[in-house]
Amino acid sequence: MLDYDLAVLYGVETKRLKERVRRNNSRFPEDFMFELTSEEFNSLRSQFASLKRGQHIKYLPFAFTEQGVAMLSSILNSEKAVQVNIEIMRAFANYRALLIASKDFRLELKALDEKITQIFKFLLQKFDALSQRPSNQPVKRIGYRRKDEEGGPINSRLNKSRR
Repeated sequence: MLDYDLAVLYGVETKRLKERVRRNNSRFPEDFMFELTSEEFNSLRSQFASLKRGQHIKYLPFAFTEQGVAMLSSILNSEKAVQVNIEIMRAFANYRALLIASKDFRLELKALDEKITQIFKFLLQKFDALSQRPSNQPVKRIGYRRKDEEGGPINSRLNKSRR
């Protein structure tokens, strides 16, 4: 999360939030917080349609990780800061649970895909086996046979009565 978003949530000025972070710099290692580069900030800035008058940022913003947001509550000692921090931690926990659930879902889909692939391979093998008939086996005809064919009508009385 960016410093100006957190400042709004905590009900403090961005300037004061940054001031508190700089005074407690040892509490914020690089994996807790970092300052955006000009390129990163310009990339973010280009995603906004337009900036309102007076909202031009003089200094590059800080970006806080989940641990950095948790550390902010220890340097901002207001009741609102504590309550906001609790809600932010819950949001991060829900986000993590969603990522885990989607990972489990992807794994289940992959397992299902593998099972379906095995079933299709099995069916294709069976169809291939059925279609590959030995050439020395005669093909039996299906249907009625004429008189002049071998194995014609069985009941000869029927044949005589038709003549």
